[in-house]
Amino acid sequence: MKVIASTLRKGNVVDKDGKLYVILTAENIHPGKGTPVTQLDMRRITDGVKISERYRTTEQVERAFVEDREHTFLYQDGEGYHFMNPENYEQIAVPEDVIGDAAPYLQEGMAVTLSTHNGVPLAIELPQRVTLEIVETEPVTKGQTASSSYKPAILSNGVKTSVPPHVSTGTRVVIMTADGSYVERAKD
Repeated sequence: MKVIASTLRKGNVVDKDGKLYVILTAENIHPGKGTPVTQLDMRRITDGVKISERYRTTEQVERAFVEDREHTFLYQDGEGYHFMNPENYEQIAVPEDVIGDAAPYLQEGMAVTLSTHNGVPLAIELPQRVTLEIVETEPVTKGQTASSSYKPAILSNGVKTSVPPHVSTGTRVVIMTADGSYVERAKD
């Protein structure tokens, strides 16, 4: 199926010269002068080779047919990350290179969207937000209630982020999975 290059997003799969590539980053660049282009960083599915391509935003790109289905994360072991299809209870092991930087955010029982092509896992899409606990941060500064300055903190999954000064160790916070940024205190 042909699609316009500017509509491609992270996680989409394209067919280039008969080989499948998963998109790692997609950026639309609009220079002051000249034609707008779409910069795609892609990983070849067969051997993991990464390439970078530029297309005019109106150019047609062949998008591969990929099945997106919800799966539940079970556990991780030497084989990879194990997911279960909640409809038929089939389990699938996904290699670590497919999971990539999403690995620290995976929690047992989490519902994710897994993209497969002929039964081979290609990409994973996490929920936009996850709730994690802060395990380490600077102590709360008295009198500093609303401030534009953020302080560093380490989350229960080991990822570093920045939180407002009023947030203390042990607080559960909502984090964006795309970039690890703080959203708000958890309401639980």
